[in-house]
Amino acid sequence: MSRTVWIILAILAVAFAAVTGLAVKRGILGGQGQTAAIGGPFHLVDQKGAPADASVLKGKWNAVFFGFTYCPEACPTTLLALGQTEKLLGPKAGDFQAVFISVDPDRDTPKVIANYLSNSAFPRRTVGLTGTPAQVAEVAHAYKVFYQKAGEGPGYQINHSTITYLMSPTGDFVCVIPYGEAPQQMAGQIQAAMKQGPHATSCSA
Repeated sequence: MSRTVWIILAILAVAFAAVTGLAVKRGILGGQGQTAAIGGPFHLVDQKGAPADASVLKGKWNAVFFGFTYCPEACPTTLLALGQTEKLLGPKAGDFQAVFISVDPDRDTPKVIANYLSNSAFPRRTVGLTGTPAQVAEVAHAYKVFYQKAGEGPGYQINHSTITYLMSPTGDFVCVIPYGEAPQQMAGQIQAAMKQGPHATSCSA
């Protein structure tokens, strides 16, 4: 390939990146058009062993997080932050719940999840969900969540997405809460969404 062709391709690549970035900023790509697909039907079981589907999201503001009980850092860190967030919501805490979905169905039985979520520092209102590998794959696909087994033997780990999704009382996606967000910031985002009502489309004031 000639040097001239390489230069043309390089210019086109830069131009494409610039146009894509502008489109994202203006909401043409990403934003509502992309995130509207987050969420959807699923069929799992809760920490009591009862069947659970997307209806568990209805009527509450939901912080949906995917993880596993053997997770060394991201999962307990997020749940601890959500526990503090729940307290910061004050009177509105009754309208909020955390939803912990396991990506480790082989080890995370309902009983294991129930024991894990009994930590008093975690949110008082937490729904723990697990299921068969196929059921977990279904809900992970619906929420665009990555997870992958790492290592062998009983001590294996799971590499997984660490973001939290805020879902509205109608079960629709509102915004992404990044991993590591402070409880005060989380509470502010959730309160901003609550002010917009059940059909909120962002976590901005």
